[in-house]
Amino acid sequence: VQLQASGGGVVQPGGSLRLSCEASGLNFSRHAWGWFRQAPGREREFVGVVAYGNGGTVLIDSVRGRFTISRDNTKNTTYLQMNNLKPEDTAVYYCATARPNHFVIGNDGYIYWGQGTQVTVSS
Repeated sequence: VQLQASGGGVVQPGGSLRLSCEASGLNFSRHAWGWFRQAPGREREFVGVVAYGNGGTVLIDSVRGRFTISRDNTKNTTYLQMNNLKPEDTAVYYCATARPNHFVIGNDGYIYWGQGTQVTVSS
């Protein structure tokens, strides 16, 4: 199983970025896809998840209304669209997945991880 995250970069406050995570080696459509972030000196933080099946999403309070998570089963890719970025969003962002047909909210239960992509929000 391989998860390839991309799309990070440097952006000014108020800007936008879209992260992508392409997966291979598993049945993409059967998996929920989580996004996480880790800022320097802090623990990894769950950001949100998109479900298998109906594609419903859950996002943490601090990003709700600014971030959206989506998935394209035809491309084996999940996306994290980040709008109105703030300096406190600066972190390395990771995608991850749990076992098939498991919808996991929070840090525990994810077994496959991407390599991370750096997002820096700075003026």
